Amino acid sequence: MNWLALSIYFAAHSLEIAGTITTLLGIWLTTRRLLICWPVVLAADVLYLVVFYRARLFSDALLQIFFIAFTLYGWAHWWRGVRQEGEVRIEPLNLRGWLAGLAAGAVGAVLLGWLMVRVGAALPHLDAALTSYSLVASWWGARKHIANWWLWIAVDLIYIGEYLYKGLALTAALYAVLVLLAILGLRDWHRAAAASAA
Repeated sequence: MNWLALSIYFAAHSLEIAGTITTLLGIWLTTRRLLICWPVVLAADVLYLVVFYRARLFSDALLQIFFIAFTLYGWAHWWRGVRQEGEVRIEPLNLRGWLAGLAAGAVGAVLLGWLMVRVGAALPHLDAALTSYSLVASWWGARKHIANWWLWIAVDLIYIGEYLYKGLALTAALYAVLVLLAILGLRDWHRAAAASAA
């Protein structure tokens, strides 16, 4: 193994590596419904804001700003629930909520795609659609809806291809792991919901 090449890679990709590690830890903590997930996710949001901006994935960079806001909201919302109920309880999402979320994602994709074409972003329409639906998934997660995991699985699978195309191999690998963590989150949240119902 060429240690010089490895050290150069780590130096050039240190923010992406740090973002990968904190993202994995934050999502894993979220699957466990642990309140500590939020400050870890916040650190990952900030790191990836810089990574995506440098890669000219402006929709993804903008998404990180929204993620920061959703992270702060989710942290406060979960904290309130833990104080009142003693645990993070899962909330059901009805058909109207599903349809509203998916429609909002579509509208956001069109509007953001239009803007990203004008600012010269890489992959403007695809990145805008993934960004828009990531916002919906984040909102659902902050509101403690199991549906967030289904949407994350779909979005993250597509993100893998986008990041491979843009040469962000480590981030693509991260998103492959995020798909697995989303499946784990879906399973664990379903179990928690069933236990609460019982």
